Amino acid sequence: MLENLPTYITLTFGLTTVATLLLFIRAIKRSSSGQVQKKAALIFISLTVWLAIQAVLTLYDVYKTDSNSFPPKIMLFGIFPTVLTIIGLFATPKGREFMDSLPLKSLTWLNIVRIPVEIVLFWLFLHKAIPELMTFEGRNFDILAGISALPIAIGIAYFGFTKQKIGRTAILIWNFICLGLLLNIVVNALFSAPSPIQKFAFDQPNIAILNFPFSWLPTFIVPVVLLGHLISIRQLLKK
Repeated sequence: MLENLPTYITLTFGLTTVATLLLFIRAIKRSSSGQVQKKAALIFISLTVWLAIQAVLTLYDVYKTDSNSFPPKIMLFGIFPTVLTIIGLFATPKGREFMDSLPLKSLTWLNIVRIPVEIVLFWLFLHKAIPELMTFEGRNFDILAGISALPIAIGIAYFGFTKQKIGRTAILIWNFICLGLLLNIVVNALFSAPSPIQKFAFDQPNIAILNFPFSWLPTFIVPVVLLGHLISIRQLLKK
């Protein structure tokens, strides 16, 4: 764990991770498919186990040791499995059925967790755990996605797609923009972390994601938000 880090930063991020998990499970429970709804408990347990595995790997300094290894261990044991899971969902009929059954409104609400995430990142920068370029004072504008998710989700809830106040095309464009914002910070974060592929921030590298609980950001929160956008885009393009 990071030394001399105020407890409120760790606590805020931990609660944000829990909120991400609960919002995703909430979306599953509101699925249009009864079969998918029944799997909510199993998925909750599976994701909790995944979080526990990442916590153990981080607390035992697996991600911090041998930072010159390629690929970086956090990519090998934390990020690649989530990418393969997302690919598996799109590649299999049951995976596509699962994604198509999730409500767009609930997937949109997922993005509000990006607000506390950005606040935590700013606090981490102040305590020299990440570079400035990963904050909203640098190259990271992801907080705009979290803020804008509120009116978008409310619009979907109250107006749906039948009123001109909020249309399918507008929501699709919003998802593409927010996906771009997410990929922007992911690239900057990976290239700022101590590893053979580091390109930025050598004076103040991104060491936070190699420590507990902040390793949950690239190994859980980002994949869930990414999946939410990909599902939303798939649904909007299909219809």
